[in-house]
Amino acid sequence: MAACGRRTKVLPSEVIKVCPERGDDPATHPKKMSDFEVVPNLQQSSSSVSKSRRKAHFPAGSNEKENLISWIPENIRKKECTYFVESSRTSDSGRIVCECGYLREQHLEDAAKPPIFLGKEWDPSRHIQEMPTDAFGDIHFTGLGQKTGKYVRVSSDTPPRVIYHLMTQHWGLDAPNLLISVTGGAKNFIMKPRLKNIFRQGLVKVAQTTGAWIITGGSHAGVMKQVGEAVRDFILSGSHKEGEIVTIGIATWGTVYNRESLICPMGGFPAEYVLDEENQGSLSCLDSNHSHFILVDDGTHGRYGVEITLRTRLEKFISEQTKVKGGVAIKIPIVCVVLEGGPGTLDTIYNAITNGTPCVIVEGSGRVADVIAQVANLPVSKITIALIQKKLSVFFHDTYELFTESKLVEWTKKIQDIVRSRQLLTIFREGKYGQQDVDVAILQALFKASRNQDHFGHENWDHQLKLAVAWNRVDIARSEIFTDDHEWKPTDLHPVMAAALISNKPEFVKLFLEQGVRLKEFVTWDTLVYLYDNMAPSCLFHSKLQKVLLEEREHTAGSKMPRIQLHHVSQVLRELLGCSTQPLYPKPKHTERPRLSIPVPHIKLNVQGSSLRSLYKRSAGRVIFTMDPVRDLLIWAVVQNRKELAEIIWAQSQDCMVAALACSKILKELAKEEEDTDTTDDMLALAEQYEQKAIGVFTDCYRKDEERAQKLLTRVSEAWGKTTCLQLALEAKNMNFVSHGGVQAFLTKVWWGKMCVDNGLWRVIACMLFFPLLYTSLITFRYFLQPGHAYTKAGWEKLPWHFPEHLSPTSTPAPHREKRLQPAGCLTRLRAFFTAPVVIFLMNILSYFTFLLLFAYVLMVDFQPSPSWREYLVYFWLFSLVCEETRQLLYDPDGFGVVKMASLYFKDFWNKLDVCAILVFITGLACRLIPSTLYPGRIILSLAFIIFCLRLMHIFTVSKTLGPKIIIVKRMLKDVFFFLFLLAVWVVSFGVAKQAILIHNEERVEWLFRGVVYHSYLTIFGQIPSYIDGVNFNIDQCSPNGTDPYKPKCPETNEDSKKPIFPEWLTVILLCLYLLFTNILLLNLLIAMFNYTFQQVQEHTDQIWKFQRHDLIEEYHGRPPAPPPFILLNHLQILVRRCLLRRPSTRHKQLKEKLEKNEEAALLSWEMYLKENYLQHQQCQEKQNTEQKIRDIAERVDVLAELLDLDRVKRTGLVEQRLVSLEDQVHQTAQALRWIMQALQGNGFGSGEDVPPVGSSKASEMKEVDLEGKAEESRPPYHVLARNLLYPGSHTLRFPVPDEKVPWEVDFPLYDPPAYSADHKDMAVQDPFSPSLESLLKINYNTMDGLIDRQSFHGLYAVQDGLPLNPMGRTGLRGRGRLHCFGPNHALHPVVTRWRRNLDGSIIRKSLKKMLEVLVAQYPLSDVWALPGGSLEPGETLPLKLKWILRREFWPQFQNLLKQGTEVHKGYLDDPRNTDNAWVETVAVSVHFDNQNDVEMKRLNSFLQGCDPELCVRWQVLDKRIPLHANHKELLHKVSTLLGAYY
Repeated sequence: MAACGRRTKVLPSEVIKVCPERGDDPATHPKKMSDFEVVPNLQQSSSSVSKSRRKAHFPAGSNEKENLISWIPENIRKKECTYFVESSRTSDSGRIVCECGYLREQHLEDAAKPPIFLGKEWDPSRHIQEMPTDAFGDIHFTGLGQKTGKYVRVSSDTPPRVIYHLMTQHWGLDAPNLLISVTGGAKNFIMKPRLKNIFRQGLVKVAQTTGAWIITGGSHAGVMKQVGEAVRDFILSGSHKEGEIVTIGIATWGTVYNRESLICPMGGFPAEYVLDEENQGSLSCLDSNHSHFILVDDGTHGRYGVEITLRTRLEKFISEQTKVKGGVAIKIPIVCVVLEGGPGTLDTIYNAITNGTPCVIVEGSGRVADVIAQVANLPVSKITIALIQKKLSVFFHDTYELFTESKLVEWTKKIQDIVRSRQLLTIFREGKYGQQDVDVAILQALFKASRNQDHFGHENWDHQLKLAVAWNRVDIARSEIFTDDHEWKPTDLHPVMAAALISNKPEFVKLFLEQGVRLKEFVTWDTLVYLYDNMAPSCLFHSKLQKVLLEEREHTAGSKMPRIQLHHVSQVLRELLGCSTQPLYPKPKHTERPRLSIPVPHIKLNVQGSSLRSLYKRSAGRVIFTMDPVRDLLIWAVVQNRKELAEIIWAQSQDCMVAALACSKILKELAKEEEDTDTTDDMLALAEQYEQKAIGVFTDCYRKDEERAQKLLTRVSEAWGKTTCLQLALEAKNMNFVSHGGVQAFLTKVWWGKMCVDNGLWRVIACMLFFPLLYTSLITFRYFLQPGHAYTKAGWEKLPWHFPEHLSPTSTPAPHREKRLQPAGCLTRLRAFFTAPVVIFLMNILSYFTFLLLFAYVLMVDFQPSPSWREYLVYFWLFSLVCEETRQLLYDPDGFGVVKMASLYFKDFWNKLDVCAILVFITGLACRLIPSTLYPGRIILSLAFIIFCLRLMHIFTVSKTLGPKIIIVKRMLKDVFFFLFLLAVWVVSFGVAKQAILIHNEERVEWLFRGVVYHSYLTIFGQIPSYIDGVNFNIDQCSPNGTDPYKPKCPETNEDSKKPIFPEWLTVILLCLYLLFTNILLLNLLIAMFNYTFQQVQEHTDQIWKFQRHDLIEEYHGRPPAPPPFILLNHLQILVRRCLLRRPSTRHKQLKEKLEKNEEAALLSWEMYLKENYLQHQQCQEKQNTEQKIRDIAERVDVLAELLDLDRVKRTGLVEQRLVSLEDQVHQTAQALRWIMQALQGNGFGSGEDVPPVGSSKASEMKEVDLEGKAEESRPPYHVLARNLLYPGSHTLRFPVPDEKVPWEVDFPLYDPPAYSADHKDMAVQDPFSPSLESLLKINYNTMDGLIDRQSFHGLYAVQDGLPLNPMGRTGLRGRGRLHCFGPNHALHPVVTRWRRNLDGSIIRKSLKKMLEVLVAQYPLSDVWALPGGSLEPGETLPLKLKWILRREFWPQFQNLLKQGTEVHKGYLDDPRNTDNAWVETVAVSVHFDNQNDVEMKRLNSFLQGCDPELCVRWQVLDKRIPLHANHKELLHKVSTLLGAYY
């Protein structure tokens, strides 16, 4: 099979033929790698385009597929052996193979020819060449359903950035928030069922919740199979709808079984792959549960481990990328998860720990994982070769014989280094408290590593919080970040608060609010602009904003799209809220530019190219805050239909009723324009929820205090565009809210004016007819107490807080109490009675009826050629009606403008009817005044009378009985309108057919209309034409030729007998069918439609009537009290006030009232208190819900079951430990008894050597103390950095030296270190590069050797074979390494410090200790910070690196400072450059400036400012997490101890 596959390879020339668009050979024109440079901010990968591309698998002929086919061969290579050399090995079938492992026929044609220039020995570097890859596309696993993934064959030398570009740009993967590298055993192994389930569930959970990539070896065996089965179970559970899991398998191409089926030069779309484990032999099959495969090719066959180097480089490259999600820019973190494993796994763990990658070891999985887990809690000094040998014999019992002594030493050294980095090592133990799930363990490992990482200031805490926000793991944030270990300032949370808002993470927003974030400080003008600028492009509000920006660009004739500003947002919001509201955000002047001055850390936050960090920079100007930050955030959340986020923000609002009603209005308006039906339903449902919230709060308010609750309805809300609750509810058509009993009671109060609402209607009518009755007790009036009178404070005494003095309830008018007292003056009674809306309404009814009676009398009795006085009175009356309609049209108390008021006026149906009646009347009047059109004028006036009579229906809307019926009639008119379309089809079709059959060539249009429409319509009601069947035909009733204008044309008749000759049977059938469909079907359909409308309206008839009742009350509330025609006097008064006195129109306070600040503040505080009660009541109701109770009980049962299971595991482990300890104690007791018996038998006491030990080694081993997270011994007994396996700046590996073998005194026969000495450019200051005996004999050790000081601070050191020996022991490397000289290399490290001070000059303290600042530097080509010092050149007194920092003129003065300083260290320095024969010894001098006005310190700072621009020098706060070299941190610790400062 493999041979067949290899024959199908395509040579470069063939590829050119297949892909003509490529042009020249890619080998001669390689594409620059800079073309594939992946920017850290991968915005495209997170776009909706990439998401849609990710879901599609490139259909045939698509542009994506064509791009992939052309891009991959140009940029990705494979490797081929170009020279066949016979190997001593043979294939499985016994055939001869090449050194690369492939058969002769599997090579290229030229590879088997005699070599000319290649040489006879096979060399991979020369004989394996790269060429365009021939295997990529979609892989489909045959027989496994719809399992399809992506794959590509890549060269082992492929740059990681090219592969990353392929995955993110062409495969459409979103950049990960986390990289999980799973490593371990490559062969199948057995795990405990419970541990297996915990691992699978936890791994999938962390990948799903954080958006991680899982990287494995990709084969269908070992740990890769475990990961694949975990993903498979996740998909089968149906949870994959919540998010995809990206599982990337990086395998070796030469070890993949059936790989020939993947070869396709033009790409396999798809390539069929058969998973055949039975016949795979020494190869391995790909795992079908992985989603992507990267198959690494080095040109060989059957060699495992080829992919490790590329996988390591790819993981490192990905971890260096910056991922932007939710406004937070983080470097993609990486974690290594280890299950089981062998020697290769140990190397992987060691390399990961060395590179700073946290590792999670799953204990109980076997082999390497269990060995490390067993010793991880022990001090490093206890981890010996003997202990590791014992552990290996237990966990590697099958392969223990393969471990040589040198392997044991190497394993011991690596395990010691791994355990020494405890901050990067996390052991997952089944049943360990706080680590029940693998996902928690993985995330905790990342946080622990980040927390223990060196940093400046709060950088690591900020990094952890950014990780938690990016992963959307609020549980981890609560447990790991917001703890007592760190105190968060609210301003520190502002950037991540914005990120949580943008990425729609309500739980984090809630958490940040709990942690003290104040929205008044967070929401600024620029913050809001930033939030709106980063709205989701799919949001309808975003598209409306873009339309506004386009209109502005067209208006200004600019070419560049203007940026979003808040006045643009206000323009869209006013469209949604209605023009009854004022703009929420005024348009700023061009000279104004709001600046921010919120001090927060410089955290890199970036969304869609806009930097959030710039919003929180220090500035001298004031911050421009908004009027109501809660309102601003609420609007921002609601317009994006973010339900959970909006609820959290609404709970913070003070003006909550207006906010809820405004949200309902916005959502309803957006739902009208939304095209997606699901989104529309969600918006309408959310709008209804906010209406219910407003109703709930208002209900609680109304129960507490009716007067204050009703005042909330009419209070002008400055924050919401100077509108009111009632106005918003009417704009949004919130019928449930308007029909609330409290709102209706308020409307009733307004309707009755200053009269009591329980006055009978007959009393009002009686007083209207005979007004002296007002001075009796027939009518009762309301009278409001003044603030000075006695009142009760029932509504305020129950509040559980004490108000400030300016918000005290006694500082505002008290709740009013209604009393039935008679007003004192006569005019007061008259005014109160006749200005009541109910009286105005009744008087207008009386006036209107009088007008109609007079109008009817004129039309029927007194319509003379010249108008009579009664007719003139009708005209005058109508003029007063026209004046009133004009007043209503121009009445503009809110300043909307004439155009807007006109649009609002004509929205009302009754206003349209009024205008229509007036226009018809004026038309009739004009005809009436002309003698020739007197009669048509009367006809037109008669039609006007009909319209005036229809206007009477508006009067009945006030009636609770007739009002709903009018609504039903209006709805039924719509049904009739649509019904007429159906009816017209039958009427016209039957009429035309009947006319054509019966009558020939009727040319008179009026008779055509009668025959087609009129007669057909009357037929429905039983007026059937007599001649349609020919029985009752009478020739005298028609005109034969159609000449008689008063008779219809006769049907087709016989010329002789004058009898009709049309087919009577046909006309009868048509008539029967016509009557059947119209009378029975259509009329019953109309009845059914009426019935449906009636039932639908009848269910909500009360709500609809209450809602529309407001319009009538508002109309007569603002109407002049006099009825027409006397209303002209009021119009004259208004005209004088507006035109002559220039007084603007004002709205009555009962419907819109602006309160004083103190009164409004107290009212809002009361409303907010009752809102909190409402929310608590809602929570209690949810808890009492049966379904919620069942869910709570189920969760508690699950938790209880887990606790019981964990307790069982703990008890089992505890019992095992106790049994071991008991056995040890019994053994110890037996030894003691044996010794006592021997002593007694010998008539004396035994020697001290025979005394049994107090405790056994076994007991001490089994006594586990959880040392994770704790520091190692305060100071290691031996040098550690000098024994790192990889020597810095080279590829040289040290010989592994465990701790116990470091001293030279300890015998170590296996010790055979390599030799390494670097060749420096300056040969004058270094010892010989090749240490020959002759050159070494010239060196004088332990004395001054010319200018070189070879004396050690530790005394005389030993010299062996002409080379000095490191006084601290073995390092695993001979020679001088990168140091200049054999023996001690002297250095000087000044530690320059000063006290950290506040702005006022006081010293800052922490834990009661003063805090220091230390001078640190970052040198060119270095990523770490260091103390300003270094190696001393021969004959020099100051290090060269120190001279780089200071200017030359300050060198002598700094030497004086060093002489005055305190020496804190003098001796050996544990440096990674140290070797067996060369080491660093340093002198550390503390130079401390105690006074902030010290002249020398100021001079030092001035000379630092003129240093090399490539150097970075800064004063940094001194603590144990400062990012310096480890040996430099030891010096800082000594300085802080010397000065008694905080460390």
